[in-house]
Amino acid sequence: MYQSKTPEEAVKVIKSNDRVYIQMGAAPPQALIKAMTARHEELRNVEVCHLHLEGEAPYANPVLKDSFHVNSFFIGGNVRHTLTAGNGSYTPVFLSELPLLFKNGIVPLDIALIQVSPPDKHGYCSLGVTIGATIAAIESAKHVIAQINPKMPRTHGAGIIHISELNTFVEVDEPILEHHVGIPSEVEQKIGDYIAELIEDRSTLQMGVGNIPNAVLSRLGNHKDLGLHTEMFSDGVIDLILKDVINGNYKEISRGRAMATFLMGSKRLYDYVDDNPFVEMREADFVNDVYIIRQNPRMVAINSAIEVDLSGQVCADSIGTRMYSGVGGQMDFIRGASLSEGGKAIIALPATTQKGISRIVPFLKPGSGVVTTRAHVHYVVTEYGVANLYGKTIKQRVEALAKIAHPDFREQIVRDYFEKKTG
Repeated sequence: MYQSKTPEEAVKVIKSNDRVYIQMGAAPPQALIKAMTARHEELRNVEVCHLHLEGEAPYANPVLKDSFHVNSFFIGGNVRHTLTAGNGSYTPVFLSELPLLFKNGIVPLDIALIQVSPPDKHGYCSLGVTIGATIAAIESAKHVIAQINPKMPRTHGAGIIHISELNTFVEVDEPILEHHVGIPSEVEQKIGDYIAELIEDRSTLQMGVGNIPNAVLSRLGNHKDLGLHTEMFSDGVIDLILKDVINGNYKEISRGRAMATFLMGSKRLYDYVDDNPFVEMREADFVNDVYIIRQNPRMVAINSAIEVDLSGQVCADSIGTRMYSGVGGQMDFIRGASLSEGGKAIIALPATTQKGISRIVPFLKPGSGVVTTRAHVHYVVTEYGVANLYGKTIKQRVEALAKIAHPDFREQIVRDYFEKKTG
């Protein structure tokens, strides 16, 4: 009844001036992306939109600017160059609200390129490691093209779609893209120590991928009854789940299960989540909904920053005027954790850049974006300690943040602040 096509045949439906959405994270359908890019000579002004993608993004080559324009909802390293090369744009949006852009027709979609598991005996496929805004994209797009991959794990939750919902599909057997992180540095380990001390038993965690989250997780082995309600998780949680440290027994939302909207990690992670009912995958407008998040008691949100000024403003998406990443779900979880009973909203960052420049600054660089406002921020953590800014005056914040800056910069940033501030 359902006929598979080749990638080259499948992407023929894409026309000039179409808007194409690609499934995010570790799930972009590489065969379809390559086949679409190969049509560059006959396509013009195709907008390719997505959040962060692992793997290659050949359509983002500036040489193909007449054929493809990249619209990033969160800027990954493989497309960051498009913003300066002129073949890319950035659309700021909370991850929790991205599905609404599609559902409400604010960003209408012509094509959705997705990757799914093979159908089960009832004809149902799984979106596997990424839901995010994919369901909204599927429901909104005029044409859905799927790469059916036997290596895509079947995950439980909301990401189950019937093969009849796929307008076109191809069958490709290739490994799911992996994301590996390094060993935490001494600085990152110190930050992990401070954050682990803030986490109480029976807390529910939100944390991303990277060395600081891994450093935190490595220090939670003696904690009890933790939960997981997070945008994404990676390999670092597996051992804590197996040791019953993370069991979700005291969560309010999906008690006894770990919830996420996308996953990125190694093959070990993908094998672990395959047909694992403990892991529940849901849409971003559910997982990242502040009302949902705040219902988990002792919700702990751990997010990163590029720099923090002495009043508590957090820049996490740009370096001055240069867009670097995106808003993502930071504010969704900062707000949700802040409103949770006993919750803690944490911003974690090394005190200096790799070039030795202070990341605790008197004022944000001109043009910097404020992702988390000074009214939203609670805890800021560096390798030099913890600054609890909640309910503090500006003067108290300056003192607290200066104490966790690198010692070489403490006096200077305070002096610069008081010399330049007005009012």
